[in-house]
Amino acid sequence: MTQTPDSSFGQLTPEFMLDALEAAGLHADGRMLQLNSYENRVLQLHLEDGRIAVAKFYRPGRWSDEQILEEHSFAQELAAAELPVAAPWVLTSMQNSLTLAGDPATLAHFGNQRFAVTPRQGGRSPELEDPEVLTWIGRLLGRMHNVGRSREFLHRLHWSSAKPGRDASDWLISNSSIPLEIFPAWNDIVQRCLDAIQQHFDALPGLQLLRLHGDCHPGNILWTPDGGPHFVDLDDAVMGPAVQDLWMLLSGDALAARQQLACVLEGYEMVAEFDRRELTLIEPLRTMRMIHHSAWLAKRWGDPAFPLAFPWFGTPNYWSDQVAKLREQLELMKPPEPDQFIAFDDEDWDPDANFK
Repeated sequence: MTQTPDSSFGQLTPEFMLDALEAAGLHADGRMLQLNSYENRVLQLHLEDGRIAVAKFYRPGRWSDEQILEEHSFAQELAAAELPVAAPWVLTSMQNSLTLAGDPATLAHFGNQRFAVTPRQGGRSPELEDPEVLTWIGRLLGRMHNVGRSREFLHRLHWSSAKPGRDASDWLISNSSIPLEIFPAWNDIVQRCLDAIQQHFDALPGLQLLRLHGDCHPGNILWTPDGGPHFVDLDDAVMGPAVQDLWMLLSGDALAARQQLACVLEGYEMVAEFDRRELTLIEPLRTMRMIHHSAWLAKRWGDPAFPLAFPWFGTPNYWSDQVAKLREQLELMKPPEPDQFIAFDDEDWDPDANFK
């Protein structure tokens, strides 16, 4: 699979990043560490005043200033509500080469790059096999969603229909990303899946949408022994149903997922209401993420980091495997039987279960 080289971050050398931070009055003492991030470029640095900061340089062209500032505002609201998130610092321009956006000013423009700075938050991966950890994460998500319900995103994406999946599949088709010999089978199953996704959303009248983390997988949750879980990386914050922030915490077979979900909901419903009808959206949302992920990889293939990290992507075997997985998802999106895990009662699970 070939694509025009992506030069979005071509000028983003360590010297450039340090110059950008200096222009905002943030003076590093020389200790720097590049953190894992495919979509953006993220740098941890020690400042001369003793603080440890994380600077995120946003991929050009992905989000508008308005979308980024909505993300920042949401993070600041969460921090004001005493939720453990890393809210962006308010920046000051110390040089004419730096311009600021936002009120308060949390987004900086330097050259052709945009960046924001947050305090470092350390931690380790949460132990999701522990029911108490899942319940704690559920409580935290409930508190986050209570803040998320207080207003709407005006500029960020909405995951409230099959549209994100259709946009992704349309991009893949228009850019001839699928091998010709596999395209008929792939296109057929994708369109059938998207129709099924839309049917699931249409079957939930009055579905409440709220501001969400949007990408709440375990890698975006850090755990400390004293503070418990805290969330990082609101870069994919969206408007959508609450269950979008729950389903990525589930893993294993149907029984394990059922037990995990029960623990998360036990914590969530201590602090917030949850519409149990949304559980029927778990497989539709999973399916849409699969389609969306394929398009994301294809769009980024010109970035040298992506072929190195995902060497299997774009091969005939990859697309054949996607066809098989989407067929499985289409089967899972059929109307649920009464005894499927999404229709559980609270009496059906053991809170002391070990999920390993």
